[in-house]
Amino acid sequence: MITKKIEKLVQDTCRKETNQFGFRAWSHHIASVVKYTKLLAKKLGADQEITEIAALLHDYASVSNKDWYENHHIHGARLAEGVLKQYDYPPEKIEKVKHCIFAHRGSKKIKRETIESEIVASADSMSHFDNIPALLELAYTVKKMKTDEGAEWVLNKIERSWKKLMPEAKKMMRKKYEAIKMVLGKNNNDY
Repeated sequence: MITKKIEKLVQDTCRKETNQFGFRAWSHHIASVVKYTKLLAKKLGADQEITEIAALLHDYASVSNKDWYENHHIHGARLAEGVLKQYDYPPEKIEKVKHCIFAHRGSKKIKRETIESEIVASADSMSHFDNIPALLELAYTVKKMKTDEGAEWVLNKIERSWKKLMPEAKKMMRKKYEAIKMVLGKNNNDY
């Protein structure tokens, strides 16, 4: 099955010392994106294979080359095409996967033209709600932020992620979103 082969490729790439994010890119993000992609695709009747492959490869450029991080949606679509051609994946399906990867970033104003691309973008954001400790580590350890600055950075990331969610994803994540806002919010003196 092609998804298992791609999963192994992505996990192996995440394990490489050259991956700036370490294996946590898989364990604290990509695996969660795949989980939510599967749930949404099934719920909404979307092409589950397209969405799963796109979810597996959506950050492949970021873990492959740290210099591609800023434009990983562009490089990721290009790399996905190469990977999928190696498996003789149908060209029309390659284009659908590429669009999902290209359009997954919430910080870029890219029109999502398919339900599959909406699902991958939402699943990418949903993953953030599952992985607050990883976001805090990024804020405090990698970005070297102070306590309030780091909490605000994570809260802002969650707010941006919330805005990117499709309605079905918001319904699934509402309780986590409210809990995160309560814990990280500045006005937590309501006791």
